[in-house]
Amino acid sequence: MHLLTQLLIGIIAFFHIYILWFEMFAWEKHGPKVFRKVPKDLFPKTKAMAANQGLYNGFLAAGLIWSLLIQDASWSNNVALFFLSCGAIAGLYGAYSVDRKILYIQTIPSAIAIVFLLLG
Repeated sequence: MHLLTQLLIGIIAFFHIYILWFEMFAWEKHGPKVFRKVPKDLFPKTKAMAANQGLYNGFLAAGLIWSLLIQDASWSNNVALFFLSCGAIAGLYGAYSVDRKILYIQTIPSAIAIVFLLLG
């Protein structure tokens, strides 16, 4: 179960790196394709805001990767639990305030990893 938990954490970290890239560097090009409900003219106006959000996703990824590198199992689990919880909570707010899809893309994977972490 430990290996599966680490794999889930790695996948979630990679996902947050993808979000960093998307929000910081591809917001205007790919944003309208992903967020179809948002008027296209808002993407240039919200570029700095999206980049800020992308940076936060980078911090989540860094924390999750850090948790995988820590040798002490208890400390590693605590760090992973913190960053997975941050991602899950951010996903809940995103699902509430932006798009329900965020619940399935961000919150549920983090919650599943938390369950595996706590059971392991």
